[in-house]
Amino acid sequence: MKIGAQLYTLRNFCKTVEDTKNTFSRVSKIGFRYVQISGISEPKDVKELKKILDDNNLKAVSTHTGYDRIINDTEKVIEEHKILGCEVIFCPGLPKELHNKEGYLKVAEQFNKVIPKIKENGLILGYHNHGIEFERYQGKTGLEILLESCPELQAEIDTYWVQYGGADPAYWIEKYKGRVSQVHFKDMGIMNNQQVMPPIGDGNLNWERIIKVCKKSKVKYCLIEMDNPTIDPFEALKKSLENLKAFGINP
Repeated sequence: MKIGAQLYTLRNFCKTVEDTKNTFSRVSKIGFRYVQISGISEPKDVKELKKILDDNNLKAVSTHTGYDRIINDTEKVIEEHKILGCEVIFCPGLPKELHNKEGYLKVAEQFNKVIPKIKENGLILGYHNHGIEFERYQGKTGLEILLESCPELQAEIDTYWVQYGGADPAYWIEKYKGRVSQVHFKDMGIMNNQQVMPPIGDGNLNWERIIKVCKKSKVKYCLIEMDNPTIDPFEALKKSLENLKAFGINP
């Protein structure tokens, strides 16, 4: 299992092309070699983005790409991912009106239509959860309904949001063993009685168990993310990387 940086953490530092160049340089210098593309405003040209990645010895292993684009602009999305050299296209979430049993079934139907084309091009389609997918409908969570109805869809388990939804991150990673190649590593802590996202290892999630299950489940990449870090975002990524190394994971 390799460690990557989910670049949504640094979205406020990727507003211009020059910002993105500087940010990628800093990410590389911290010690990252793998990233997930998300939240980057510029450059919009994927070829230019690929050059910036290459210039900083960074590999994009996946992206977060919106549901509408995946469904309605499939060919272009595939082309972009092939240029970037990604392995997986992850849908980061769904429009609010689709978070119900009928909505998850509709999404599964749409995903089932585009997955053959995505697979044909050597790519994988996956779905990233938040907490809302753990609401139950006749005894099944939304995430179960979606994944059971779309058997070739991968799950990008987000440890923080699973916990937020009242579930056990390690259990859900293990449950979908073989369908979880990338995981969002995001810690959960408490400050002033509010849930926060500190650097990995500084919160309260059971990382020993999560890491053990990830290795057992053949997870390829753990992607560090903090939507709203409790410290400077670059320092948060650096500290998280150091802590994960200390936990026995290679960068």
